[in-house]
Amino acid sequence: MIYKLSINGATYEADVEDDTPLLWVLRDTLGLTGTKFGCGKGLCGTCTVHLDGQAVRSCVLPVQAVGTRAVTTIEGLSVGGRLHPVQQAWIDEDVPQCGYCQPGQIMAAAAFLASNPSPSDEQVRASMTNLCRCGTYLRIERAIRRAARGGTAS
Repeated sequence: MIYKLSINGATYEADVEDDTPLLWVLRDTLGLTGTKFGCGKGLCGTCTVHLDGQAVRSCVLPVQAVGTRAVTTIEGLSVGGRLHPVQQAWIDEDVPQCGYCQPGQIMAAAAFLASNPSPSDEQVRASMTNLCRCGTYLRIERAIRRAARGGTAS
């Protein structure tokens, strides 16, 4: 079936099976490879994208469930060549080690801050359910707090 998808502000067509996970449509069909594959079960969060601004795990979301909702991937998070505040905070706090899970981490953090722009430290810790094998959780938390403060260090 042919799906018309709104991704990063553009319209894409994908001729795929109804149950094809959005992750594979993004990566294999449309060439948007910023979203990564992790566990394939929706547990690790490496594949996190936004669906109408909400963080979702794209490896378990069938393309047929997207409908007319807007998808934002890591490629579409920055606007007009300007990094999203979370992306800038990630750089400023030197968050990544291997970097593999970071697109999903950034997408989860951006959705969290959009719904809670002034979180407490406890809320930041509770919100981040994505996994990082390198264990950069403290830097991730610092980056989220920095982004929430408008880019200033703690």
